[in-house]
Amino acid sequence: MTRTAPTPQPTLLQRAHTIAMFPVGLAVSTARYLWWRSEVRRSEHGGTEDDLPPRLPADLLDDEVKTLDDGSGPLFHRLFRVDMADGTAAEVVMDRITADLDRAAPSEVVSFRKLRGRVGELVPGDEYRVRMPAPWDGPVRVIRRDATSFRFATLRKHLEAGQIEFRVLDGPQGPAFEIETWSRAGDRLADLAFDHLRVGKEIQLHMWVQFCLSVTELAGGPRVGPVAVSTARLPWSDAYAGADLPC
Repeated sequence: MTRTAPTPQPTLLQRAHTIAMFPVGLAVSTARYLWWRSEVRRSEHGGTEDDLPPRLPADLLDDEVKTLDDGSGPLFHRLFRVDMADGTAAEVVMDRITADLDRAAPSEVVSFRKLRGRVGELVPGDEYRVRMPAPWDGPVRVIRRDATSFRFATLRKHLEAGQIEFRVLDGPQGPAFEIETWSRAGDRLADLAFDHLRVGKEIQLHMWVQFCLSVTELAGGPRVGPVAVSTARLPWSDAYAGADLPC
């Protein structure tokens, strides 16, 4: 598989500044959560085989990809959705998102650093690190991209194993934005934090809900109703081994 040269990364000084500012960012993030948590509608239920992810594309699969079989604990299938009352076309909204993912990310706690690929675009084979000054950042690869959506697969050293898709849909009143995730914890320690202590689960919820809210601003808004978050929990078994691998 041919990939472009690595993208220049932040200097050590810039990274040190990000880490030093993390306590401030965490405080801001907590305040935001307390402010808008009533604007989130949550539901949780048991999972079925229908909650398994799409197959990984063979041409972008190598030893660096961290598949579901490499994870630990149950599979979590989550869908985040926000509806908007605006006429902006789905393709235009997606172009605004992919031009700079940090425009929609909650900047106080997370940023997308491009590892491979051209700055300002997002195409299959590009790689990013979702960076947080804490143990739960990780690298991802773009495995799918069309006019209104893109999908990441996790790479080695990521705290999770699985896939995540971002998409914009054209609706009768305006666009709707969705984030769909299929993931298992990356190891037993991460499983403890995510599933049992629920810390990782809440951090993930905050990050992607805030991303959804930021996309409404990129689309020109306004938002219609709360951000809907659906979570399915599917205990992992040998029957699902290789579920996300190519046929």
